[in-house]
Amino acid sequence: MDTNALKKFAQSARNLLIDQVTSKLDVVLAEGSAARREAPKAVKDLENAINKADKQQIIEQVAYTWFNRFTALRFMDANGYTQVRTVSPADGATRPELLSEAMAGNLPDGAPATIQSLLDGRTPSHDLQAEAYRLLLVHTCNQWHGPMTFLFEQIDDYTELLMPEDLLSQTSILAELRKVMTEDACQDVEIIGWLYQFYISEKKDQVFAGLKKNQKITAENIPAATQLFTPHWIVRYLVENSLGRLWLLNHPQSGLAAKMDYYIAPEEPEADFLKITKPEDIRICDPAAGSGHMLTYAFDLLYAIYEEEGYDATEIPALILTHNLTGVEIDDRAGALAAFALAMKAAGKLGRRRFLRMEAKPDICVLQNVAFTDAEMQDVAAVVGKDLFTDELRETLGQFEQAKNFGSLIVPKLRDPAETLRVVEARDFGGDLLLKEVQERVIAVLRMAEALSPKYHVVVANPPYMGAKGMNDTVSDWLKANYPDFKSDLFAAFIPRCARLGEPLARIGIMSPHVWMFISSHERLRVFITEQNTLTNVVELPLTGFAGATVQIAAYNFINRHKSAYKANFISLLDFAGGEKEMPKRTLAAIQDRTLAYVFRASGDEFISIPGRPIAYAAGKRLRETFLLPENIGEIAKPRQGMATTNNDLFLRIWSEVSADRTNFDSNSETDAFASGAKWFPYNKGGPFRKWSGNFIYVVNFENRGKTICDYIDNTPGARVGSNGRVINREFYFKEGVTWSDIKTGGFGARLSPSGFIFDVKGSSGFPDPQKRLSVLGLLSSKLAARYIDVLNPTVTFQVGDIARIPYRNVDVDSVTQKLSNLSKSDWDAYETSWDFTTLPLLSPDHRAETLAATYTTLRTHWQSMTDEMQRLEEENNRIFIDAYGLQDELTPEVPIEEITLTCNPAYRYGVKGSEADRETRLRADTMAEFLSYAVGCMFGRYSLDAPGLILANQGERLEDYLARAPEPSFMPDEDNVIPVLDENWFPDDITERFRLFLRVTFGEAHFRENLKFIEDSLGKDIRKYFTKDFYADHVKRYKKRPIYWMVSSPKGTFNALIYMHRYRADTVSVLLNDYLREFITKLEGERTRLEKLADDPTATQGQKTKALKDVAKVAKQIDELNEWERDVIFPLAQQKIEIDLDDGVKANYPKFGSALKKIAGLS
Repeated sequence: MDTNALKKFAQSARNLLIDQVTSKLDVVLAEGSAARREAPKAVKDLENAINKADKQQIIEQVAYTWFNRFTALRFMDANGYTQVRTVSPADGATRPELLSEAMAGNLPDGAPATIQSLLDGRTPSHDLQAEAYRLLLVHTCNQWHGPMTFLFEQIDDYTELLMPEDLLSQTSILAELRKVMTEDACQDVEIIGWLYQFYISEKKDQVFAGLKKNQKITAENIPAATQLFTPHWIVRYLVENSLGRLWLLNHPQSGLAAKMDYYIAPEEPEADFLKITKPEDIRICDPAAGSGHMLTYAFDLLYAIYEEEGYDATEIPALILTHNLTGVEIDDRAGALAAFALAMKAAGKLGRRRFLRMEAKPDICVLQNVAFTDAEMQDVAAVVGKDLFTDELRETLGQFEQAKNFGSLIVPKLRDPAETLRVVEARDFGGDLLLKEVQERVIAVLRMAEALSPKYHVVVANPPYMGAKGMNDTVSDWLKANYPDFKSDLFAAFIPRCARLGEPLARIGIMSPHVWMFISSHERLRVFITEQNTLTNVVELPLTGFAGATVQIAAYNFINRHKSAYKANFISLLDFAGGEKEMPKRTLAAIQDRTLAYVFRASGDEFISIPGRPIAYAAGKRLRETFLLPENIGEIAKPRQGMATTNNDLFLRIWSEVSADRTNFDSNSETDAFASGAKWFPYNKGGPFRKWSGNFIYVVNFENRGKTICDYIDNTPGARVGSNGRVINREFYFKEGVTWSDIKTGGFGARLSPSGFIFDVKGSSGFPDPQKRLSVLGLLSSKLAARYIDVLNPTVTFQVGDIARIPYRNVDVDSVTQKLSNLSKSDWDAYETSWDFTTLPLLSPDHRAETLAATYTTLRTHWQSMTDEMQRLEEENNRIFIDAYGLQDELTPEVPIEEITLTCNPAYRYGVKGSEADRETRLRADTMAEFLSYAVGCMFGRYSLDAPGLILANQGERLEDYLARAPEPSFMPDEDNVIPVLDENWFPDDITERFRLFLRVTFGEAHFRENLKFIEDSLGKDIRKYFTKDFYADHVKRYKKRPIYWMVSSPKGTFNALIYMHRYRADTVSVLLNDYLREFITKLEGERTRLEKLADDPTATQGQKTKALKDVAKVAKQIDELNEWERDVIFPLAQQKIEIDLDDGVKANYPKFGSALKKIAGLS
């Protein structure tokens, strides 16, 4: 089935239905409407419903009611369960068969006479077919009320009044429905579940958007936020290894295993299991039923069991619905669809006639909020009788006031609600309407309590995922009180609840986020599963495991009793790509061949020795033993989380944005920092995968000991929520240490952090004693650390607590790690985005040759030598640690070339998907682009060919400041801080001509043309085209959308000029206006005059004249563009004399110039 088409339809159908229902609502509620005359009770009920809830909620309710009915009717049409097709035409026809038959005089039994009257023309109508069809639809839905009350409620209320208007046109919702719900697609009832998930997907997006604004998930939005349709192969995996396994344990001679592709037969015989004698004994529950996917597959498996046992095929569906399956759900819509899906399973086995005669109904308990006042409790006593009105019953009756919030997590206090229910249902209160109403509510509570009683042999669920941050206060407080060990997420609480729903030795199957297996907040859940229960099998999926997943998922089964030393089967799919098509294939392969490298066996008892008890199934015995070493990183390196500013836009900058003289890079303590008078200080904030050194990008405002940040956190509402806003672990600020990124972007990489740094949550750091610093760096950058982290927490986040648990053994690797750190720092500092950059490697005497091409060859050879040496040293570091920890049988020292984290290593820089030749081409192009970038830096005076490092890097500096630091420059910077970037050489300081001069100065006149050709060949275009088309985009990317050179650009790009923001002054725009833009317009006017003369020149050829006329028109448009731009944009800016403050950063300063500057996403 085409799920993309289903999604597109369901989302558009929801919006269409809401629009149509809204329009009908306005018409119905209008004063003097026809509905008020013809159906006053329905209108009154509608008004009462709106007053009780709200208008939008009623609109949503009616819209989804009709959506559910339309999809259900189409499914039944496609499968032949309707006697006459209700929403589908007969073969070869266009209008629904139901209407066609009526127009031919064949009205359905019991149809209201009004329909015939309309079709005969006796009753006037502006659209008799549409009106007749609407009445036919209502009548058909009412006919289905008996067999399927859960979906087709009797329609005699406002739902009929608000039925969508357009149902017969070729663009109607029914026409679109038939396109996606093809007969082939309707062969599987799971299409109903997919449509429901897609129908609520936009609502889900709205809820999650609200979460980002700290809006909690209310009870009515929990279904939209948490519904996730379970892929069919995972459903099979869970059900076959719970229901299927239980049946086979009791009936080892059964042939059921041959039908269960995802069944994992136990490798050792089990003696202790639930005893089942016949199929009717098996009770199965899905406490988070959704649209019923788990239950429908359980139906299929149960049918095979009954069939194998010799039951009459005509009796099996009713037996299954009566004895075996229970679903519990908080969402009325999903519950109705789950019941419908099971009914369709029965219909598929029985055929239409037998299905309509079947009295058994799906057992789907949709939880409802039911409350009793203290006064009403007296009536309850009268209803149930004094003998039954116990404290347990009283408490149970109060447990469902928030059933829509708490769902199946409610544990009824009443131990035997079934018996109480039997007694209460039998009581007859005659004409006492008050007691009858109370009786109905008591019965409703007891039925819910019965569904939630611990009586099941199999419990399977894909429970709701909702972290504590998204919970409304009612849910959060209730979880803390009732599930204190599992309060961090709804799914975590559902796992012990599922176990409690089952009898001892029940089989439990769960699909949930995999984080419970590793992260510290779920340690007690791991203890519960491994020490009170017994895992039997687990499959762990990557993030791309199936469409719709936003977190990594695991599917697993366990037994509701602890079995010591029981070895579970684990399948790890984490390293596989290919998404939802690949995952089932890999799983089936692992089930068929348990020797595959991604299949493991382990007992829950084996995890006890590992700190935090992660489900570290892939850890070997020796690796687990190393956790018993007396020391760990936590004790040796004191890993800490750092500062959380709560407003990085306000307090963080990329170092190149601010003035160098306002930044201090070498404070050794907070006292030093305060004494320096600086505002900005280096800030470790993680960054991409890189080891040993580097990722030094950010600075933080810690002026006056961070007073501004502290004041902001203290005075901003919500800034201190939880631990979000904090300036903590200050005693470690500015200390030398080891840092790492907390988000996995390639692998785990630790880096040496020099003194002078503050650190962030994303750049967590450790602070070992100086004599152990290099040893800790070596360990954390080794394959051992990566392996330990995979064992402790193989999620996308490297938690400080997990790093702390890595076993430490003092190993002498100082000389190796020092060399590695030096090599990495040398590589990092070779690029202008480093604050320790001195000069371009291409211009270093170490690599200089006669031509640029030869220089590049020499430099490339050096880079390869660096990479090779780095790889050799990393493998030596790995070997030393592997030997020291005795892990030779579990790890090898080799490091793939793409994990040698040097920017000069193209395999790391670009990845290894393409060919080596492609990578070399990219590296040469990028190196030449870096050469041009450095040249522009020299043009502006940021750098000098005659002095290392930064020259002009403070706010408002001028050429005089440059000459004070480089008195006799070999290449003079631009005087006025405006460099034109135009399609021709219109100005003496044109960027292309300035670069040509720069190339002559740096590499000489003799090989100028050869050198220029090498650059242009490397870039794939001539220099002028690169500067006008690509340079600025490269610059913006290089400086992470915080450019230091700003491109002033006219709307169509006729005029472009660069300015350097550190040299910007209030009169810079005036200089640009008077000395460049107006001058350029004057030159264009002169060019237009020349072209006009050429077009009129009798000596010119016709081709020359034609071209001249075209060029005249082009230049005229350019002049018009620039005159308008000058008038509306540049001249007003020049008059404003805008001031900027580099401390405010590019994000604040760039937009001040509006459309004068080239647009950059996120800045303009």
